[in-house]
Amino acid sequence: MYVQGGCTMQKSIKRYFPIFVLPTLIAFIIAFLYPFIMGIYLSFTEFTTVKDATWVGISNYKKIFLDQNFINALVFTVKFTIVSVVTINVFGFLMAYALTRGIKGTNLFRTVFFMPNLIGGIVLGYIWQLLLNGILAKFGVTLSFDAKYGFWGLVILMNWQLIGYMMIIYIAGLQNVSPDLIEAAKIDGATKTQTLRRIIIPMVMPSFTICLFLTLTNSFKLFDQNLALTAGGPGRQTSMLALDIYSTFYGRVGWEGVGQAKAVVFFLMVAVISLTQLYLTRRKEVEN
Repeated sequence: MYVQGGCTMQKSIKRYFPIFVLPTLIAFIIAFLYPFIMGIYLSFTEFTTVKDATWVGISNYKKIFLDQNFINALVFTVKFTIVSVVTINVFGFLMAYALTRGIKGTNLFRTVFFMPNLIGGIVLGYIWQLLLNGILAKFGVTLSFDAKYGFWGLVILMNWQLIGYMMIIYIAGLQNVSPDLIEAAKIDGATKTQTLRRIIIPMVMPSFTICLFLTLTNSFKLFDQNLALTAGGPGRQTSMLALDIYSTFYGRVGWEGVGQAKAVVFFLMVAVISLTQLYLTRRKEVEN
């Protein structure tokens, strides 16, 4: 009876599978695949609307690397991403490690630290703009006075938003470390530092893989916080790649194709960097 019932269910699933998948597939094609392919095509054209596109070949891509604004945005984005990835993961892991040591009120701390991740980027940007400009005003400067203020303002904002999220992931990884391994290390005379380096961190590598991927991609493609906090000022010195693409597409007449080409290059950069990071960290997991 059980085998017959299982076979009948499998046949029903196979029969109705296309019906259930079709709406999702259609939505995916309309909302993602078609715009993506259309975007790649438009990056090789000059246009103001989709209907009046004129093929220009790779000239838009040539203009990208002659555009100093794009080069500056790329350099700024790389610097910001490196600093943000390091600080977010270091502080996130240390907080997770502290909260898994049996501190009282752990659940309250987890909730409080995670809450900033629930706030939208635009809202966070304006909140931190008010806070940081209020502090900097005492020294006679603002975020737009110098690029370094905008840079560190973005780093602080990003850390405040993502540390709690990464902390939760690290806590889940730390809780999966067997207490028997920790106890065995203590019996063998390992110090807390040695236990952390030789046992805990290798065992938490899957969590590091996830957190590095999330912080890397979120930092590299940051847009709304950048727009709200500094808007690229002063003089577009704090524009990140996403904001530079937006400014090119909507702020420079006749450069819509160049803006689209920048978006394609940006996508390829994020994809290559993310896949490389996943490959390297997952290989580390296997080694451990």
